[in-house]
Amino acid sequence: MAGTNGKQKSVRNMVLSLGVTLLAAGVMYLFVPHDDSAPDLPRVDYRIELLTARRAASYPVAAPQGLPESWKPTSVRFQGDDFDAWHLGFHTPDGQYVQVQQSTEKPSTFIDEATQGGRETKVTQKIGDRTWTRYTGGRYDALVHQEQGATTVVAGTGSYEQLTRMAKALKAE
Repeated sequence: MAGTNGKQKSVRNMVLSLGVTLLAAGVMYLFVPHDDSAPDLPRVDYRIELLTARRAASYPVAAPQGLPESWKPTSVRFQGDDFDAWHLGFHTPDGQYVQVQQSTEKPSTFIDEATQGGRETKVTQKIGDRTWTRYTGGRYDALVHQEQGATTVVAGTGSYEQLTRMAKALKAE
């Protein structure tokens, strides 16, 4: 019977140790500051990449003009060796994401990647002199315009109203 008492004490000690550890972790959680809000993304200056893309791309590269200052550009890249791929991403005033992407890649492949799995709908809309097709169902909703040589995708977590606003602001040179 002497062995049983020793086993009971060691189980009791393990439970007490676990309790003390959980209590210490709880106290640290309460008193260590933590911020659950979204990080403030820095504004990027995309002028140099835009000029580079417009010189190098085989199509007229589009970028927005006239968007309010509250639309913050947060990402930009041009990959001339990868189908002249142009990307420009913005965070909207309400925290949504809207991006413009253009490429000479095969449209079906490019659209699937840009919309992250979106499917074409039968809904089209005229914006300026271009007809855009709506895509939905992927990670991003999108407006897609295909023309000879390049495809333009305006996609993101923003509403179709925000996507339309971006598409209206696009100017190509």
